[in-house]
Amino acid sequence: MIRVLLADDEAMIRAGVRAVLAADPAVEVVAEAADGRQAVEAARAHRPDVALLDIRMPVMDGLAACEEIRRAVPGTAVAILTTFSEDAYVSRALGGGATGFLLKSGDPYELMAGVRAVADGGAYLSPKVARHVIAELGGERLTRGTAARARTAGLTAREREVLALLGEGLSNAAIARRLHLVEGTVKGYVSAVLDHLEVGNRVQAAILAYEAGLVTGA
Repeated sequence: MIRVLLADDEAMIRAGVRAVLAADPAVEVVAEAADGRQAVEAARAHRPDVALLDIRMPVMDGLAACEEIRRAVPGTAVAILTTFSEDAYVSRALGGGATGFLLKSGDPYELMAGVRAVADGGAYLSPKVARHVIAELGGERLTRGTAARARTAGLTAREREVLALLGEGLSNAAIARRLHLVEGTVKGYVSAVLDHLEVGNRVQAAILAYEAGLVTGA
């Protein structure tokens, strides 16, 4: 069972999202919050697998709540669910530890896929957000690619394989299946890769994998 905390200041939005999530018997909304401070308190109290946070909320916005939840309840993955997709929001959300960025205007399937991905330790960007991030890399890709390749040059062959699969948004379990390794071994590789690259989370590593040309089709 994937236990979810849902935070949005609009009750109608919470009801709609809850209805979508209820269609999956493996997902349970265990708590709701109407502002960021309530979301942090609910995360501490319920320790959900996933916190779905709106950005614009009173008392504390979703981005600040994301950072606090990641510090206070590191076992809870955070996905931002919002109508806003501006660069600053995406960058701050990912920098603050979010591993998902979903748009309310997206297909309900995206919501379900995103919740499942981040709950499983992977990463998920709404396709519209992903296209935007990739497009933003376009003009600078040669320069950024050179820098990324230099940063990844010190990785072992196996660590590069793991980084490439992180770039595809795979969880530790999925990487283990792909590489025929035990999950604990993959967890060690992921930790080593993040430390070597000096990045704070899997999404930042995934972007670096894309810039370095390690992702299939990149």
